[in-house]
Amino acid sequence: MRNFLLITIILTVLGVTSAFSQQIVRDPRYPAHWWTAIVDPKKPDWEIMPQQAANGEVILSKRHELGLLSNFAPTPFVFHGIRYASLEGFWQMMKYPEGPDDPRAKFPGPESKLAWKYTRAEVAQMVAFEANHAGALASENMTKMGITWVSFEGKHFEYKPAVPGEHYKLIVEATWEKVKQNPEVKKVLLSTGDLILKPDHHQEPNAPAAWRYFEILTQIRTTLQHESAPK
Repeated sequence: MRNFLLITIILTVLGVTSAFSQQIVRDPRYPAHWWTAIVDPKKPDWEIMPQQAANGEVILSKRHELGLLSNFAPTPFVFHGIRYASLEGFWQMMKYPEGPDDPRAKFPGPESKLAWKYTRAEVAQMVAFEANHAGALASENMTKMGITWVSFEGKHFEYKPAVPGEHYKLIVEATWEKVKQNPEVKKVLLSTGDLILKPDHHQEPNAPAAWRYFEILTQIRTTLQHESAPK
């Protein structure tokens, strides 16, 4: 029994040592709180916590200032002459009818019983989970209608194309405007330096390019870094 206990202790110590040797060392150039471990018993299932970032990565967590880079953040911008309260509001409003002649407003006919709880303009002024919820309601209607497209300025385009298309281009352009029109967003984005940006929520496998906001932000960051580099 004594030998068994001794072996158990040795194996335990070796295990701790091994775990310690594999501990991720965070780059001291960046704020330590970006990776501070958070234990939250009420953590939603969708969330990826800051401490889950691998070496060289940072989670764009809503629990600190990097949350400004989230589509949910209240970062208003003007795009094509219209003010949007957030990128999420811009994203979700494209699911809503653009007017009384929009097929989505008429389905299955002039006496449509589909419930559009909000107008397109109302969704454009929403942020965070309110905008996301409005989009979920619209998605339910889209499913009932059997449509897979959204619209902008009267043009219809696929919402989840296999190859990045018009929807992706619009999201990239709108993200650029969010960054350019909100100095603090630009500042926070550039402060991430050369870290690999990762989402703070689990995404569906093979998510379309427009969903990978962290990659879009990385592209924008690279361009901004090149623009500010000494000539």
